[in-house]
Amino acid sequence: MAYRTVARRAEAEIVIRKSRFIAHVAPVASEEAAWAFINEIRARHADATHNCFAFTVGSVQRLSDDGEPSGTAGRPIFEVLEKQGLSDTAIVVTRYFGGILLGAGGLVRAYSQAAALGVEAAGVTEALPAVDLRVRLDYPLLGKVQHLLQQRGALTLHTAFGQDVVIDFRVLESDRERIAAELSELSAGRIAVEVVGTALVGPDLQPIHGK
Repeated sequence: MAYRTVARRAEAEIVIRKSRFIAHVAPVASEEAAWAFINEIRARHADATHNCFAFTVGSVQRLSDDGEPSGTAGRPIFEVLEKQGLSDTAIVVTRYFGGILLGAGGLVRAYSQAAALGVEAAGVTEALPAVDLRVRLDYPLLGKVQHLLQQRGALTLHTAFGQDVVIDFRVLESDRERIAAELSELSAGRIAVEVVGTALVGPDLQPIHGK
């Protein structure tokens, strides 16, 4: 099932009444990955006044004000995720206090603005389920198979030449059965398709969480 997430890790910074708000945004594949990202930012900005965050991974949602008044940091960050319809995404907003109190309303606006700028910097993409496939074929079929894969928009991952040819390639899960049937027809049933992996990818078939 496709869903929206951020395309890459990114940062964005704003200064409001001498306080620095630095948004850190990342795609995360699991709750463990989200916590690892949060802890990474906490360690990098251990001297910050606050490291507030929100993340959503599947049905798991977490947020924290990290010492700011209740509801003024984690909640507005999380609402940016909700408004953008994002999943598998973590946002940490680091604040370095500038000496001027912003008030509850000012904090909500500052954290919301920083988080939104971070998402804008990261870019939003659709995460699509894909499958990595492997085929073995005789050399006379190589040109026809390569042409078919190119026509179907497959991403070739690796080609090995030995007694026969082994091609690893990636396609969207929705295209898997069609391509398997076409390869079988092209080879009169001599080519079998083996599943060797899965991934969540962007439109370019590159893994979302590998960016």
